[in-house]
Amino acid sequence: MKSRNWFIIALVPLLILTTLIGCSSGTGSGTIKIATIGPLTGESAKMGEDISRAVQLAVDQQNAKGGLLGKKVELMIEDDRADPKDAVSVASKIISQGAVAIVGHYNSSCTIPASNIYHEAGIVMITPASTNPMVTDRGYAGVFRVCGRDDQQGKVQAEYAVNVLKTTKVAILHDKTTYGQGLADEFKKNLTPAVEVAVYEGITRGDKDFSAVLTKVKEANPDLVMFGGLYGEGGLLSKQMKELGMNCRFVSGDGVFDPEYIRIGGEATEGAFISYAPSAENIPTAREFIKAYTAKWGEVGPYSLFAYDATKVILAAIEGAKTTEGFKVADYIHHTTFQVASGDVTFDNKGDPTSSPYVMWTVKGGKLTPLDAPVQAVHVETH
Repeated sequence: MKSRNWFIIALVPLLILTTLIGCSSGTGSGTIKIATIGPLTGESAKMGEDISRAVQLAVDQQNAKGGLLGKKVELMIEDDRADPKDAVSVASKIISQGAVAIVGHYNSSCTIPASNIYHEAGIVMITPASTNPMVTDRGYAGVFRVCGRDDQQGKVQAEYAVNVLKTTKVAILHDKTTYGQGLADEFKKNLTPAVEVAVYEGITRGDKDFSAVLTKVKEANPDLVMFGGLYGEGGLLSKQMKELGMNCRFVSGDGVFDPEYIRIGGEATEGAFISYAPSAENIPTAREFIKAYTAKWGEVGPYSLFAYDATKVILAAIEGAKTTEGFKVADYIHHTTFQVASGDVTFDNKGDPTSSPYVMWTVKGGKLTPLDAPVQAVHVETH
C-alpha cells in the first residue's frame, strides 16, 4: 500500500485523535514525544530493558546535539508485559499522551495488535525485534522493522540443518506464540522432503517441567530438536534434554539468543545452534554505539543495536521530513537510505529492511560464537 493511500485511510481517525495527540504536527508542545514499549516485567524483562536502554541512549545523544526541530525529545518508556491485551492498552495510552512515534514492541504477538492502533492514529512504529511476517505483510505504510523476518530465519535454519548438519529426522517444538510457532512453521516449511518430522508439539510458556513432551521426543529418536520460542523455555528444554540422556542437536532462533539461555541451561547448552544477525562487534559502523552503550549500561543486549537503529531512523525521518506528522514521516522513511550503527538501511514497500542477513551461532565454551559456515553468506531479500 502506498503512503498516499495510507494517509487517506488514516485521515479520519487522525483528525479525531488530534486533540489527544497534541504534538502530532510538531507544533504546540515544548517537547517531541516518542515512546518505546516492551516487556519490562516478567520472563522477557531483560529484552525489554535492553531495548529501552538503547532507545534512551539515542534520545540522549539527540538532545545533546540540540534536540529535534528546535525541541527536546522526550522519551516515554512503557511496559506491555509481553501480553497482547496490555500492548493494545499501552498503545492507546501513549497516543493519548502525545507520542508521535514508537520503537517497539518486542514480541510479535504484541506488535501485531498494537500496530493496528498506531495505524489508525497515523503514527509511525518501528519494531527492533518482531520477526513474524504478519507485522509488515498487512500493508500498513507506517509500520516498519529493522530486524529480519521468520520466513528468512526459518529458511536459513532449515538449510543449515539439512546441508551442514546432515539432518534426516527432526522434532519441532514451539511455545504456541505468534513468534515461536511462526518460526517453527517456517523451519518445517523449508525442510527437504527427505527429512522426516517425527514430532511437532507445542509447549506452554511459563511451564518448568517439559519431561512429558521430551519423553515423546526421545522415543522418536530424532537427529535434531528445533525450538521456536524464547530463552527461558529454551534453556530449560536444553537442560532437561541432557537430564533425559538425549544427545540430539538443538537448534533455535533469535528469541533464544541471549546469555540468559546459557545461564538457565548450563552446560547442556554447549553445542546448541542458534540463528541470529551477524556479530555487532564485527561491524565497523557499530563500534561507536558499542562503546557508548557499554560505558552507560554495560553489556550490549541482543536487540540493543536494533533498537538504537530504529530510534535513529525515527529521529532522522522527523528531522528530514521537518514534521512529526505520521504520514509524512512514513513517506520519508520509505524513500530514504539511513546511515545507522549497523550500516545503511533502506526499507521496501512493506516496511522490511531490503537486506536482512542471518548467520548461525553456536554455544562454545559457555559463550555465543558465530560459525564460519557457508550459510553466513546468505542474504535474503523481500520485495
